[in-house]
Amino acid sequence: MTEQPVEPLIVVGVDGSKHSKEALRWGVEQARMVGGRVHAVMAWEWNRNPFAIGTAAAHTAEEEVVTAEEAARRKLADTVASSVGTSPGVPVFRRVEQGSPAQVLVDASKEADLMVVGTRGYGGFRGALLGSVSQQVVQYSASTVVVVREGADADD
Repeated sequence: MTEQPVEPLIVVGVDGSKHSKEALRWGVEQARMVGGRVHAVMAWEWNRNPFAIGTAAAHTAEEEVVTAEEAARRKLADTVASSVGTSPGVPVFRRVEQGSPAQVLVDASKEADLMVVGTRGYGGFRGALLGSVSQQVVQYSASTVVVVREGADADD
């Protein structure tokens, strides 16, 4: 009995920025070349107000969590569709996870053959060479990391 080869897993950090869209396009093209699959990963964070009390506040907080997670799911779906279309030629799975973006991506790198991030997302300083999330992923990733710079002709 022969064992089926496992498709290489390429994990791409996505936040909806043009840098992450460029990283996603690069990751999909790399997956196409190596016969791999892509996991587009978006993290979301929500901090519950520690001063809210009572069951009404707890119910409202729970609704806000669902709303924040659903918003992240929609944003990821829109970003994937606008970046690589609905039929990119390789399997592209969307993953939305709660937590800090850097930690979520570092954790995802443990199962990845390759981790792909853009140079920076929405936060930080315009002139920065590398954003804080990308820098943490480069520093702590369990897999090889590719940092994709935004192309001159990249669109939003």
